[in-house]
Amino acid sequence: MAEEGKRNLLLTLRFIGTNYHGWQYQENALSVQEVLIRAGEGVLGGPARLHGCSRTDSGVHALTYCANFHTDHPIPCQKLILALNAHLPPDIAVTDCREVPEEFHARYSTQEKEYRYRILNSSIRDPFLEGFCYRYPHRLDEQLLEETFSCLLGTHDFRGFSSVGWETTDTVRTLTGLRVERRGDVVDIFLKGDGFLYNMVRIIVGTMLRVSEGKLSAQDLLTLLETGDRSLAGPTAPAQGLALYQVYYPEEALMR
Repeated sequence: MAEEGKRNLLLTLRFIGTNYHGWQYQENALSVQEVLIRAGEGVLGGPARLHGCSRTDSGVHALTYCANFHTDHPIPCQKLILALNAHLPPDIAVTDCREVPEEFHARYSTQEKEYRYRILNSSIRDPFLEGFCYRYPHRLDEQLLEETFSCLLGTHDFRGFSSVGWETTDTVRTLTGLRVERRGDVVDIFLKGDGFLYNMVRIIVGTMLRVSEGKLSAQDLLTLLETGDRSLAGPTAPAQGLALYQVYYPEEALMR
């Protein structure tokens, strides 16, 4: 709900998720949201109700993350960026700030999100990629994976690609983009859609690896999509390979 008479500020940030238990505030674990709230209190002199665009799992990174809050503090946006970064640890940085309409909400105004899962497709580890990818030694055929998993594009019930025990009444989502790109030994898997279930991207990646190993066929994938049977899918790929890549908002939602 909008807070009448206050500025609504949209922050764009990026973070390394290794040291955090996701974005969402937790009483017994350190989260990105908690650290950013503390920084905001140090700059603005009081607490701010911070709305994030998405929950992220423990250990997951964000190349782009958006959060908004209302404040009556007059600090200019560019000065706020510098001030927040002076209060933040090296693994979290605010990259942009802008005023948005009073009713804008970082989560509910979202049009689409895009995730990237990074795989080091090599038997040899790379110290510069440690903690930012999943090392998988068996050769991946990026074109085959992209073609096989194109059946996921469109609107489907993705309950078979979500973690068992996660309670939600709506498991229908729309995927608008799926691509697999290779640069040397690095394979990036991009998934774009209107929303994602808990662990959905990581389970899709784990299923891709099973297909690549010949343990699942294209027909098995279709059966999984039709039945929603989680046991037919691959394992949940490790968190460190996943990053929230981009957040998309309708232009009119950002216009003041």
